Amino acid sequence: MAELSTLCYIEKGGKYLMLHRNVKKNDVNEGKWIGVGGHFEKDESPEECLLREVKEETGLTLTSYHYRAMVTFVSGNGVTEYMSLFTADGFEGEMISCDEGDLEWVEISRLLELNLWEGDLIFHRLLLERDTFFSLKLVYDGHDKLIYAALDGKAIEWTKFL
Repeated sequence: MAELSTLCYIEKGGKYLMLHRNVKKNDVNEGKWIGVGGHFEKDESPEECLLREVKEETGLTLTSYHYRAMVTFVSGNGVTEYMSLFTADGFEGEMISCDEGDLEWVEISRLLELNLWEGDLIFHRLLLERDTFFSLKLVYDGHDKLIYAALDGKAIEWTKFL
């Protein structure tokens, strides 16, 4: 089964807006810190999904955003997710509370201190180091443990990113 989603890291003053997923029960992201985004609705483009999900989760309307990567997650449980990864540096509106967890502006330099997925550590570093679009494949063992990563179609030694 394949799923389509978006994820966005909104930046302001050296900080990313992060979502601490601490509300929903039986949430695959429970206890993790992630960006904002979600799953595509029927006939949406990546940009339409991004704008809708950011508005729903934060109350903010993005005014400047960049499509940075395609991330393929292979769960090991029969689900593959294709995630369009964005960064944003312009927005307007007032933040609202999110029903999926707590929103918090976090210093980018502190991200590694948070409870992140191993794969997220890889693409966070790539977002900081690269200006060009990239494709990242992350394969998990079915029990949330990363076992393989490939960047732009080539296997990488992913442990150096942790």
